Amino acid sequence: MSLQLDDYLTLGRSGLRVSPVSLGTMTFGDDWGWGSPEAEARAILDAYMERGGNFIDTANFYTGGTSETLLGKFLTGRRDRAVIATKYTLNTEPGNVNAGGNHRRNMVRAVEASLRRLGTDYIDLYYLHVWDHLTPVDEIMRGFDDLVRAGKIVYVGISDAPAWQVARMQTLADLRGWAPLVALQIEHSLVERSVEHDLLPMAHELGLGVLAWSPLASGVLSGKYSRADIAALQGKPMFDGTRAAVAAAMGSLSERNLDIVDTLKAVAEDVGHTPAQTAIAWLLDRQAPRVIPILGARTAAQFTENLGALEITFNDDQRRRLEAASAIAPIFPGRFLPRVRDQVLGGARVVRPA
Repeated sequence: MSLQLDDYLTLGRSGLRVSPVSLGTMTFGDDWGWGSPEAEARAILDAYMERGGNFIDTANFYTGGTSETLLGKFLTGRRDRAVIATKYTLNTEPGNVNAGGNHRRNMVRAVEASLRRLGTDYIDLYYLHVWDHLTPVDEIMRGFDDLVRAGKIVYVGISDAPAWQVARMQTLADLRGWAPLVALQIEHSLVERSVEHDLLPMAHELGLGVLAWSPLASGVLSGKYSRADIAALQGKPMFDGTRAAVAAAMGSLSERNLDIVDTLKAVAEDVGHTPAQTAIAWLLDRQAPRVIPILGARTAAQFTENLGALEITFNDDQRRRLEAASAIAPIFPGRFLPRVRDQVLGGARVVRPA
């Protein structure tokens, strides 16, 4: 069954209505050498919102703040139609030790700066961007709750953090009556499925909506790279002005992943769509929890083409082929528990409703 951008979902345990695909704006602005100039960025946002899209993802770090600034400018007159998600953590002033991290001071400082750049008096969803291994969880969750009570943010999310820490934070918020986490943002794609070990089951149990960044693995799942590119890009710095260097530095460009792409191309031919559309559709097809892909693009044409993923429906054989090609090895205790399930149930059949 195909989807539309206005087939809205509620986000996690909240009542917030969001589109099944989020617009990623890390490419808004060409400050990093490979993004979209202002006119093209506006065209991308317009294409998304004209089709009913409302869930827009940015961060204070993206293109040195230009992403937030452009987004605020583009949303003039239609701010209330958009659900804006932004993030804090990454250091925006190298040399200033407190201009980065998860701590309360940086949180307060960063949210005020994001509000100014976005030209708004509230942020719909505010994420901790990256786990810093330093800040106590009660400081983070109390800080978020204070911002919610002050009306500066509406909902709280977390990105790129260990599952056990996220679970601690959610439990603490529930215990103390603080604003809970409603969203989890993680890397997830056909070539990055390790999140299925703990992060995805945790999100399902604790009521976090899941958003997948890099659903095309920095372009690898578009099928545009060959095995010759692996050696050619080895050792290049991430921000050398090309997306290919990002793909290599992030580990997305590898022999294993290109083997997955070979299967992806075959399934894409079966469904009559591009490899990129098919890879995004695989995420949209996931259940318990549902996954919202974050789509970023350099051009409006590229973005519109990727939205073709909403039209794809897989049959069981196509799902099986994609699952088999990208399968990950189970880890403990996941590989152990199924072996003793019969002994736990004593021969009975028991099913827990979804």
